[in-house]
Amino acid sequence: MRIKQTQKQELAPLIEIPKPLHQLTDLEIQRKACIGKIMTYTLTSLTNTFVKKGFQWLLPIALSQSTDPLWPDPGASIEKRIEVDIYGKPVRTTASMIIHKLVAASTAYPKLFILSPNIRIEKAERAHTGKHIYEFTQLDFEARDATSKDIFALVEDAISLLVEGLKRDMQDELTMLCRCDSLKIPKAPFKIYDRVELEAKYGSDWEAGIAQDICEPVWVTNIPREFYDFEDFKTGKWDNYDLFLPQFGEVLSGAKREYEYKKILTKIECDQVKKENYALVLNMAKEGKLKPTAGAGIGMERLVGWIAGVKHIAECQPFPRVPGNVNEL
Repeated sequence: MRIKQTQKQELAPLIEIPKPLHQLTDLEIQRKACIGKIMTYTLTSLTNTFVKKGFQWLLPIALSQSTDPLWPDPGASIEKRIEVDIYGKPVRTTASMIIHKLVAASTAYPKLFILSPNIRIEKAERAHTGKHIYEFTQLDFEARDATSKDIFALVEDAISLLVEGLKRDMQDELTMLCRCDSLKIPKAPFKIYDRVELEAKYGSDWEAGIAQDICEPVWVTNIPREFYDFEDFKTGKWDNYDLFLPQFGEVLSGAKREYEYKKILTKIECDQVKKENYALVLNMAKEGKLKPTAGAGIGMERLVGWIAGVKHIAECQPFPRVPGNVNEL
């Protein structure tokens, strides 16, 4: 039987909310510019790595009838979903491009990535955690016939190359951010934890526990969540994974994907997700057109936040998107 986890409580200390650009001092503007240069280098390095490995770069989607249900992921804390009517049909803002990736990787684009917008109106109480924003960007990628081990190797290589390059080419910026010495090149393969062992050690708030204890990136596997992540019905184990960073926790979420019609339908019904929102995926699976894939999404603000050593990941945005706060820009 599949178990739905209850939402965990946020135990992180309160972090000061980043100021908008026009309120920054001259020194704060210099710091902001350094973080921007780190973001530019990070985007360049990661996209170059994916292109060199044969991935096609697709353009993002902002509005769609079908997007990530974000349920029953215990980490989701959505206050509202934005839905509008266009041409007589309801569409929603992108929560993630997972559904688009499954269709694209099963058809014309067997290896793809997207710098995808994600709008998730987080509850205002998450404003001061330092790791939540209501609008962010993921480097979303998917590969046909890939395994979890393939994704591990791809990501570990991409992040190790990124940090190695940053320490070589961005010394002035890292020095100003006080990260030149403390930022270390991760050693592959990254350590892997099973979510069950972390729950046994830390309890229900295992995500906060592991994030505080680690000093380098680690993988966490076997996490119950949405219908599209692969689950072995016989053992109850999930073939999925998150990449955790010190302080910020999950920076990447991914999985081997479900592609069999009966399993997808069973999980959608179990989760009480509206089937009509995923009719295309269900029809493709029923017709055998949905292919086995694996992939993930990397949160760019959290990744750059870890690299730059920020207190709040909204520092990595030119126009901060902090839960509960709406600025003019």
